[in-house]
Order: sequence, then C-alpha cells, then structure tokens
Amino acid sequence: MIQLLIDNPLLLLFVVAAIGYPLGQIKIRGSSLGVAAVLFVGLAAGSLHPDLKLPEVIYTLGLVLFVYTVGLSSGPGFFASFQRKGLRDNLLAVGMIVLAAVLAALAHGLLHLKPTQTAGMFAGSLTNTPALAGVLEYIKAYAPKASLDQMLAEPVVGYSITYPMGVVGMIVAIALTQNLWKVSYAAEAQNLQEYNIHKRLYSRAVRVTRLKATQATISELIHQNKWGVVFGRMKRDDHTILLKGNTHLQLGDVVTLVSTPEELDRITSFLGEPGDQELEFDRSVIDYRRIFVSNPKLAGRRIKDLHLQQRFGAVITRVRRGDMELLPRGDTVLELGDRVRVLTQRERMDEVSTFFGDSYRALSEIDILTFSLGLAMGLVLGSIPFPLPGGLVFKLGFAGGPLIMALILSMVGHTGPMTWALPYSASLTLRQIGLVLFLAGVGTRSGYAFITTLTQGNGGLIFAAGTVITCVTALATLWIGYKLWKIPLSLLAGMLAGLQTQPAVLGFALEQADNELPNIGYATVYPVAMITKILVAQLLLTLLR
Repeated sequence: MIQLLIDNPLLLLFVVAAIGYPLGQIKIRGSSLGVAAVLFVGLAAGSLHPDLKLPEVIYTLGLVLFVYTVGLSSGPGFFASFQRKGLRDNLLAVGMIVLAAVLAALAHGLLHLKPTQTAGMFAGSLTNTPALAGVLEYIKAYAPKASLDQMLAEPVVGYSITYPMGVVGMIVAIALTQNLWKVSYAAEAQNLQEYNIHKRLYSRAVRVTRLKATQATISELIHQNKWGVVFGRMKRDDHTILLKGNTHLQLGDVVTLVSTPEELDRITSFLGEPGDQELEFDRSVIDYRRIFVSNPKLAGRRIKDLHLQQRFGAVITRVRRGDMELLPRGDTVLELGDRVRVLTQRERMDEVSTFFGDSYRALSEIDILTFSLGLAMGLVLGSIPFPLPGGLVFKLGFAGGPLIMALILSMVGHTGPMTWALPYSASLTLRQIGLVLFLAGVGTRSGYAFITTLTQGNGGLIFAAGTVITCVTALATLWIGYKLWKIPLSLLAGMLAGLQTQPAVLGFALEQADNELPNIGYATVYPVAMITKILVAQLLLTLLR
C-alpha cells in the first residue's frame, strides 16, 4: 500500500484530503480543527516512509492559490484598517516576533545549540518558510565549502522539528483562550459595524406624525441624526413612489425603512409611529427583486457612482455578500457575486436586472487572463531580491509576492477592460482547494523528518524549545491583544495567523469565528510580519555566530 502511494502522488494527495477533511469536522467541547486536520493526516502519512511525500509543486501551488485569493478578498479591509488601528496591530505583530527571537536566543544559550539550529528553530516555531530560505541563502554567503552541506542541513533540521508544533501551538492557544474567556464570536460580529460585519436587517413601515420630520430633506435627516438606514418607498395619499435624498416628508406619509431593529426603533420614534400598511406586499407599481452582480464592469465600483436613481429610478436596499447582509451606503463597493435587493418601477425591473448582469453561471467562471496575469506578477515580485544594509538580501517568496500583488490589485479593481476581482463563490472555492493542497503538501513533506530528527541527538530539546517559543508568543499575543488592547478575538485570531504567516491557523480561525474578520486581521499584519521574520531570522544568525 505504501509503495502504491509513493508511485501515485495524486492518490496520496486525495487520500490525505479525504481522511483529513472529515476528521476536521469532529467537534470536541465545541472546537474542531477544521481543514487544518489535513496537515496532521499528512504528517502521519509522511512519517511512514521517507519517500512518501507529495511533489513540492503541489505545496507551492496550494500556497500561491491560497494567499492570492485571500489577498484579493481582504485588500479593501487591509488598506481600510490603517484608517482605524492597523498601525497598532502591526506594532503588536512586530513586538511578538522580537519576543520570539529573544526566546530563541535564550534557548540557544541554555541548550548550547548551534546558531544555524537556532535560526532554523526560530523559523519553524513561527512556521515561516521564506525566513528559512533567507537563512540558507545567508549561510551560503559565508560558510566554508568544506562544511557547507552540514551547515545547510542544520537549519532545516531545526525547522522541521519545530514546524508542526508551530502550527499546533497556535491552534491550541486560540482554542484554549476562546473557551477560557468564553468568547462569543456572534456577539463580536454584531458589534463590529466598522468592519462591515452587520446585524440582521429588517424592513418596517413608519407613518410620519411628527412635525420635526418634515423640516429637512431625507439626506439631511440621515446626516444630522447619523442614521444607518435606507429609505425605500413612500405612500402619499393613494400614490406609491420611490424616495429620493431630496424628498421632504409630509405628515401622514407612510415610508418603508431598512435597518437593524435598534436603529429602526430610534428612527421610528423620531418620525412618528409604526405604520399599519405593509407597502412591500403591494408590487403593482414598485417592485423588488434580488439580483446577482455578475457584470464585471460593476465590480469594485461604489453604489453612488452607478447613478441608479438617474438611470433607472431605482434604489438598492440591501446587499448580500456570501452569508452576510450589508446595509448599502453610497460608498459601499460592489463585488462580483453580491446579491443586491433593488426597488424600481415594475416595468423597468428587467432593464435593471440586465444592468447588473444577474447571471449565476457567470459567477462560477474565472477570467483566466486576469487571474493568471495577477499570479504571474505576484510570483515575479516574490522573486525580486531586495538588498539590505550589511550585505543582506531578502525575497518576498511564493507567499509574500502573490499576497502583496493581490492586495494592490484588489484596490486597483480595474485596468482598462480587465477586472482583477474574483467572483465571491469562485474565490472561496479556490481558497479552499489551495489550502488543502498546501496542508497536504507540507504535512507529507515534513512527516518523516519530524519523526526521525525528534528521536536523534538534541532533537527533543529543540522540539521543547520551539514549543515554548510558539506557545509563549501565541498566548502573549492573545492576552495583550484581547485583555489589554480590547481587540475582538475573531480579528485577533486572524492577526495571530498573520503573525505566524500560517494558512492552517487562519483556516482554524475562520472555522471558529464563522465570519470574515480573521481574513482582515490576517491580511493586516501578514506582509509586515513576513518581512520582519525574514530579517530577524538572518539577524539572529548573524548575532549568534
């Protein structure tokens, strides 16, 4: 059986995925490993034989697909975070990486490790392959030819021993703290409207009975009172019309509002009282429909730039993105795969539907040209050597290059007729496939080295030291972030995954939070964390020589 798997790497890939994925769905005390279980099945399979491992290209392909799709989907949140607390988040990540380096230096002195082993242990504890690659490149620049092969092997040994616990330790830290602190991810998501995580939206008919509601336009009322609401239709006498920003309400008008329950109560008390007419059930004049945004020309554009009122006499009352419903604002940016609920004249509904595209089939297709071109540019960026003082050189690598390029392209949106965004459903599918490929690849390729090096020489000491570095760094990050700086754990868990530059930890965080906040945290700190670890690993080796 082992020989069959060695001779058929694709069979090995699908066996590992088929066993690991369902194992990840098993919940123990409310927590599960999720897709990260594929990594542990890969480690178990790889430990059976030194040749039982997937080709490197599978691991690399999975890594590239995963980070590129994460970058495209998280780009707007990444750049927007710097208008909130992104600087704070990145300072936390850099500080924790420095803490890990200090712990590695202490272990070096206490355990009498070689500098090369210590550098590899540091890279493995924080699961950063580009940092290991940087260490190896640095060794090639100064090591004598006679001992070059041995010195190149030593960081790899340290890395392979500590890497598995580098993943496990972070996952255990998240699971432990979320249970210890009794975190409610659903409650966090409801309170974080600044990250576009909203409460469920409802509609309500309200009758205008207060004079102060008639003394300004609807736009002025929204601005003055800072309402988060969409005004839909209005019935005045026997006529039903769509509301506009410059409309003045009159006593006796019945208007429909879309917002959260709390906001609806606040606005109702200002305007008057709940109406006794359900206007949305009357579709004879004003109709509504949920429409898919599949027109690539609309991806990345703000709602206010579409001029729907002027073109069609239409208004968007809700935007559904995946399983999340958003309250549309003028600066809300549409993405391929969004479902918008549109109000307009009944006879103009087909025209509006054609404008948005409304093609489910189109949302399942990928523009191969822009997808491949974006990835190619990311790989080129990752291969560029950046010189540093002291003769050091670092590269962004297969992970950093595509991620940073995707972040940039997500903000560019369009280049002429080319649209860089991916449909929401297609992006999720590619992300999942990429993560499974990555976990299966790194698991099978690390399994045998992990078992053999753990049982030889000082492998046990390196393993123990690496475990301490990982766990102390993780727990310190979570405690400082959650307890001192009051960062929501759903966001903080993504930041921890980004600090670790570890897709497996991000996959676990996403499974636990069941929202997109971990992706925002991950993308916020990932670029800075990765570059910092590459530099610190080489600096650590330099100082310990």
